[in-house]
Amino acid sequence: MAPSAMSRGSNSIKALSDAQPVPYWLDDPGRPRPEPALTGAETCDLLVVGGGYSGLWTALLAKERDPQRDVVLLEGREVGWAASGRNGGFCAASLTHGLPNGLTRWPDEIHKLEELGARNLDEIEKAVARHSLDCDFERTGEIDVATETYQAWELRDWYEEMERKGLADGVEFLDADAVREQVNSPTFQAGLYDRRGVAMLNPAKLVWGLKRACVELGVRVYEHTPALTLKPYGAGMAVTTPYGQVRARQVALGTNIFPNLVKRVRAYTVPVYDYALMTEPLGEEQLASVGWRGRQGLGDSANQFHYFRLSADNRILWGGYDAVYPYGGRVRAEYDDRPETYAKLAEHFFTCFPQLEGLRFTHAWGGAIDTCSRFSAFFGTAHQGKVAYAAGFTGLGVGATRFGADVMLDLLAGERTERTELEMVRRKPLPFPPEPFAWTGIALTKWSLARADAHGGRRNLWLRTMDRLGLGFDS
Repeated sequence: MAPSAMSRGSNSIKALSDAQPVPYWLDDPGRPRPEPALTGAETCDLLVVGGGYSGLWTALLAKERDPQRDVVLLEGREVGWAASGRNGGFCAASLTHGLPNGLTRWPDEIHKLEELGARNLDEIEKAVARHSLDCDFERTGEIDVATETYQAWELRDWYEEMERKGLADGVEFLDADAVREQVNSPTFQAGLYDRRGVAMLNPAKLVWGLKRACVELGVRVYEHTPALTLKPYGAGMAVTTPYGQVRARQVALGTNIFPNLVKRVRAYTVPVYDYALMTEPLGEEQLASVGWRGRQGLGDSANQFHYFRLSADNRILWGGYDAVYPYGGRVRAEYDDRPETYAKLAEHFFTCFPQLEGLRFTHAWGGAIDTCSRFSAFFGTAHQGKVAYAAGFTGLGVGATRFGADVMLDLLAGERTERTELEMVRRKPLPFPPEPFAWTGIALTKWSLARADAHGGRRNLWLRTMDRLGLGFDS
């Protein structure tokens, strides 16, 4: 190792010395107190299971559609404690985990999917204003940056394809000088700037605001109340909890990465652990050295990619790269902390922003996201249409969960809508195989993706086969 690289690695480790192993967003003195746990029996029209974005949007939209509907929400711990309070705060319009994924899987529907996604993001912005959701919402857009020459060519080719297909509205290609004028990094060689399709926000504050809005509309929220079983009960359903039971006409399941109460759904998702760092606030000179006056979200174009953005107080969140699948798909608190990944992320951070040498990290954390074999959400019903579910958002659930909530409510109502008519909604992804095949396949895919990044993006036989089958594994 060259001395400069050795010094950079040592300095990046020092920058982590005071980092707390807790999610920055949840480490907030303004964090609201949890609602009491359910004790005894409850009845309602609609029971929502899960207190992340998926469940909270479902409860809120259910009350907005019908203020007289009696709605109960159960959360196993505290609202937003899992993926909804740990993510990067990128609220994207895309419902398909990015346009390339959507165009590959649903080419005949992609214009409708893009329209619905844009409308969904607009509705989120309106809800933020209507319910006074204090979540630092900023409609900044996002830049997809190339850090290798082949990536710059790929971005240009992709932009030209978007133009040919009429999908480039609001998107601009940036050469090296133009992208560095937006955000100054010596590693940036090109960029695609989506000016309208992404907002930045504080993910935990959005969760807490949604909970408050639900309670104000009459939703009865119970925290520290895990749902244990789901069974038919008369004309409706019954869900048992440690200290009680809820009987409901209908049930919406927004549990995502946690074991679905409809057991046949479980094979469609696996947990992937993602990790992030948060810096101390940048001073005026440090902020001037990187520019970033537009406060856009950024992500690089590698298979093992990084995502990064500014917080409201001018910290930099830096996450991604490693995507860790635990054998057997177990979700455990011990996986939330991974020092070897933090060290790797810190070194990558100072490679991207060498002018910020000496900046320190205050928080380092991880958490599980639910992914499926097509990377974007899938939907369905069970128990003769009395139960609906949505899962598989694969890291872009900050925005897409609101759309998923609308889909679940449409399905429970038995309505044919522009949402329920979508092939994306009507068809499911391929399930994951049992162990050890799932772990072996995912490990081989991750190795192949890293190898492609190191060899000019060239995809080996395994990745080309996965592409033909419509399968994959995203970092």
